[in-house]
Amino acid sequence: MDANSERNPEKVRAMFSQVAHRYDLANTILSGGIHHLWRREVVRWSEAKEGAKVLDCATGTGDLAITFAKKVGERGEVVGTDFCQEMLDTAPAKAKEAGAQIRFTIADVMQLPFPDNYFDVVSISFGIRNVASPQQALREMARVTKPGGHVMVLEFGQVENPVIRGLYEFYSEKVLPKIGGLITGQPQAYNYLQESSRAFPCRETFVDLMTNTTLLTDCRYRSLSFGVAYIYKGRKI
Repeated sequence: MDANSERNPEKVRAMFSQVAHRYDLANTILSGGIHHLWRREVVRWSEAKEGAKVLDCATGTGDLAITFAKKVGERGEVVGTDFCQEMLDTAPAKAKEAGAQIRFTIADVMQLPFPDNYFDVVSISFGIRNVASPQQALREMARVTKPGGHVMVLEFGQVENPVIRGLYEFYSEKVLPKIGGLITGQPQAYNYLQESSRAFPCRETFVDLMTNTTLLTDCRYRSLSFGVAYIYKGRKI
């Protein structure tokens, strides 16, 4: 799957359905587990409070939703959505094992089935680059966020430091697809994930996408792990 053709929703859904059975294992091995630290930082920066209502879009197997659920507690409400059933299949049992109360449901971030101004925080991790229109997805996320609430995005980007960039590009181009392919049996999926990360707008360019929704203000970002990933935050007007 080529990163330029391919924010085709059906192709993306098929790709994730094929890797779902080993997705968590691949993530942990390929990132050395650091993606869990990144998600905890998203929750911390979101300013989510105990009792808050949270929506996690493209939740996959539920990692970020579970992290939010631990923050907002039993008085809170956490909903996790994804448009790929196979990715969601393991999420309920995983949440139960973690002691997290989460409602999981099939939904596309491009057309969220929730009322305006409902959630305190709406998030998406490693999913925004896979949708047909990132700006439309951001607009939908902002629509269902309460005024003063936050839209949070965790996504891969491009490393700025030339030395670290060279090392990371070697790993992501030569090593990551091979290991991901061995774990899941789908090397083309990890080629796509690497190519889409390299091409996706990051830093100020992505902040502009958020601001251009006209629903978000005070949009900013933080770099993680030398720019391998970024957290973006916008406040609902």
